[in-house]
Amino acid sequence: MKSRQCPDYFGHYGSVNPRLREYRKLAGMNTIHVVCGDIAAQQLRAAMAQALRADPVLVLRDDLAIGPLREIDENERQRAAFWQRVLPSAGRDYAGELREELASLQRLVEGDSAVVCWHGDSASDQLTLRRVAFMLRNTPARLNEIVLRGSDLATPGSPQDATRRTSVGMYAPEVLAERFARIAPISLLRIGRLSLEWRALKQANTQVRRWVNNTFEGATFAEIDDQILGLAPVAWTPMAAFLGEAMPRFEGFFATDSFLLWRCRELGAAGRLALRGDTTAPAACDLRLE
Repeated sequence: MKSRQCPDYFGHYGSVNPRLREYRKLAGMNTIHVVCGDIAAQQLRAAMAQALRADPVLVLRDDLAIGPLREIDENERQRAAFWQRVLPSAGRDYAGELREELASLQRLVEGDSAVVCWHGDSASDQLTLRRVAFMLRNTPARLNEIVLRGSDLATPGSPQDATRRTSVGMYAPEVLAERFARIAPISLLRIGRLSLEWRALKQANTQVRRWVNNTFEGATFAEIDDQILGLAPVAWTPMAAFLGEAMPRFEGFFATDSFLLWRCRELGAAGRLALRGDTTAPAACDLRLE
């Protein structure tokens, strides 16, 4: 499944960009910053300290690139059941966490603050942007963004890679601190398109969502499993070492160690992988091809 990406996704930010002036007209409003994940929030708060800002940060922790989406904006049941399968031993109240996340989004909708959604070029960040746009579709003047590019991660003397997959948490606080000057509103037309894309993604309800060439492509867990089997060793190998090698091989989304470990457990239960040890902890188990 693919959803079309609007052509003005990567806006131009120049010194005379009228969109920047438009944001400054909202300077009297409070501002809430939205990021995906705790690491992103940690980096952003450090950037705020450097920039002498004290705006609140809304952290959305749910990785939307994997698992069911269809009922996500109505209730937490499907997502909580999914995460309980992926991380059964974490001892977390997934239902409670997801209910609070949904309540936080509802409070965002009911408030009157300007909202700034920070996003890189990754599936999770792009899905978070679309979800926030959908939630704020009836008050579009409040929604702004800060776009982070792969080229922003380049170190002096190294080649720039504008196509590199990125998330907010990958950027140093000093880089993020410089980006506050680039806060820009999202056009009404684009918010409508982002909202429609979010609706389409929920309806498609694919198991995995890859972000490839500025579009979303659906994938199945079976496709991920086949790739794992193609990478799996024939001799016993520590799971942590295998996952460290495997994670960068998955295109279009950040395949986490917890997600891939779950798929390895499923493959083990199906008799396609041999596992030994505590299979809920990467450091405590080994694997090989069956």
